[in-house]
Amino acid sequence: MKKKYLFIVLVLSVILNFSLSAQDKPVANKAIFAEFGGGGMIMSMNFDQRFNSNSKLGFGYRIGAGFGVGTFDVKTKYGYESFSRTYYTVPVGINYIVGKQDSSSSFEIGGGVSFLTRKVSLDFFGIYEEKYGNFIGYVNFMYRLTPLNSGYTFRGGLTPLINASGNLIPMGAVSFGYAF
Repeated sequence: MKKKYLFIVLVLSVILNFSLSAQDKPVANKAIFAEFGGGGMIMSMNFDQRFNSNSKLGFGYRIGAGFGVGTFDVKTKYGYESFSRTYYTVPVGINYIVGKQDSSSSFEIGGGVSFLTRKVSLDFFGIYEEKYGNFIGYVNFMYRLTPLNSGYTFRGGLTPLINASGNLIPMGAVSFGYAF
């Protein structure tokens, strides 16, 4: 009789433990990633997190630090000369992730602003008459491949930029990182 009760208690504890551990599994709703292109311009390191800590979908934010290379007009004693200089960026944005909670594939829609350390002209191959600005806007349409719990992540898609004159400049981005 004792063996029967011990067996029942053992089976119930294993079942209860599996059901509790299934509920306690952490969801990969945070990520650190390197992005090439996009709001950080040439390259940026970013942190992304969902507002709902129990879901990898829904609204979230990102913040990062990156750099770009731009052309600047510098006044010299001979007049104005153009130079290429590095500038630093701070991309900040809001995004929304659509997909299934139990799938590693999802789609990101978002946008934000990148603050620049220099006034930069983004004229897209001389097509636009562009004024210089210390910020650019960006919009994200990205495919995301993120593990369910934690692991390596990939993002890729279109990230058009909006320059200081309000012109839309086509651009893409690819990112690799780690979700946790």
